[in-house]
Amino acid sequence: METAFDLFFASLRGKEVAVLGLGVSNRPLVRLLLSFGCRVTGCDRTPRGKLDPEILELEKLGCTLSVGDGYLENIHVELVFRTPGMHPGNPALESLRRQGAQITSEMEVFFEVCPCTILAVTGSDGKTTTTTLIAEMLKAEGKTVHLGGNIGTPLLPLTKQMRPEDYAVVELSSFQLMDMRRSPHVAVVTNLAPNHLDVHKDMEEYIEAKKNIFRFQKPGDRLVVNGDNAITNAFSGNGETVRFSRMGSADARIRLENGVIFRDTQPVLEAKEILLPGDHNVENYMAAIGAVEGLVSDETIRKVAGTFGGVEHRIELVRVKDGVRYYNDSIASSPSRTIAGLRSFSRKVLLIAGGYDKHIPYDVLGPEICTHVKKLYLNGATAGQIRRAVENCPEYRGTPEMVDCGDFDSAVKAAARDAEPGDIVLMSPASAAFDQFKNFMVRGDHYKKMIMEM
Repeated sequence: METAFDLFFASLRGKEVAVLGLGVSNRPLVRLLLSFGCRVTGCDRTPRGKLDPEILELEKLGCTLSVGDGYLENIHVELVFRTPGMHPGNPALESLRRQGAQITSEMEVFFEVCPCTILAVTGSDGKTTTTTLIAEMLKAEGKTVHLGGNIGTPLLPLTKQMRPEDYAVVELSSFQLMDMRRSPHVAVVTNLAPNHLDVHKDMEEYIEAKKNIFRFQKPGDRLVVNGDNAITNAFSGNGETVRFSRMGSADARIRLENGVIFRDTQPVLEAKEILLPGDHNVENYMAAIGAVEGLVSDETIRKVAGTFGGVEHRIELVRVKDGVRYYNDSIASSPSRTIAGLRSFSRKVLLIAGGYDKHIPYDVLGPEICTHVKKLYLNGATAGQIRRAVENCPEYRGTPEMVDCGDFDSAVKAAARDAEPGDIVLMSPASAAFDQFKNFMVRGDHYKKMIMEM
């Protein structure tokens, strides 16, 4: 019996298809399209002289490359797979639409052809940890789980091996959601705060993109939202809407009372059983509990809480050296993420912050730094904005001391030099990595390497 996957790709045989962006996540897609007899053009702004050998291997397999300056010029195709980082309103995409090209994405096609139940997570903060928690809970219950999306693994090429009884657990960014016309069976929105305003034209567009995770749900589907966040609390799905609240919202089905997470009147998990530090991780567990209701036992949830040590680059303990604890929180690319990281510790930290400017406000970070930071080491394009946020807050009285270090390496070295036994050094930039690194993972790996070589 032919599957939706087979039918979709068989319909593309012989067609001209462009794949925009030849990063690691899109390369399996190119191979998949070639295997079904498509005439594929791979488009990437990277000059030919700097292409990875793997991309040149795609050319040998039959992919036509359009790279470097003008990589989107003179493209004439029937179907375009948009890279998530490219705004759907990009002039080059609009031009392709006028020529008659259909614009889609790897994730949109995956939602169309996936044969199993999809649980998806989005939000400004906590996406990856919540997505991973849901997958860990389902796996611990004995279910077959396919984890991917914005979390790193492209799922479309894996669809062929998925069975109806499996579960796909997907992290979705606002960029992936912008032109989605399908929603998952279970949708989770962890929270919303200003983010990615360097790409989105305004906050309204950002919120509207996030709404696509539940906009196309059907009766019987489920939406899980944060009842403590003013934006997400206003969301309501076409099926069941479940709210969770750490702050005691009256209409929340999942709530924290006296250190215990309840689902309705049933106690599920004591917060102290959660291995991950911080109130934000209590919220991540509450979101995951809402998502897996009816699929995972409370006993399994408690087992995961006591054993799951977290996701790389998210308040990750790197090393204890000379009595100093070094943490890697490179995922913190916004003020709200860094605030969550700062609140995870019971003592003041030496904070390394700053990076690429996403044109988001930093005012909310100032008071938190004054409360939770012993000394601040600034670097990157947002250093000045973070400094002003601290200096402008009423709590600032000359402390913490702020050091302008220029670049990332200098900030890490300065913090390590100043740290004393008992101190905590936290790299939580409140900014994206793109001014000095390819992405937050490269930044985190670089930090860990520096710390381990001390």
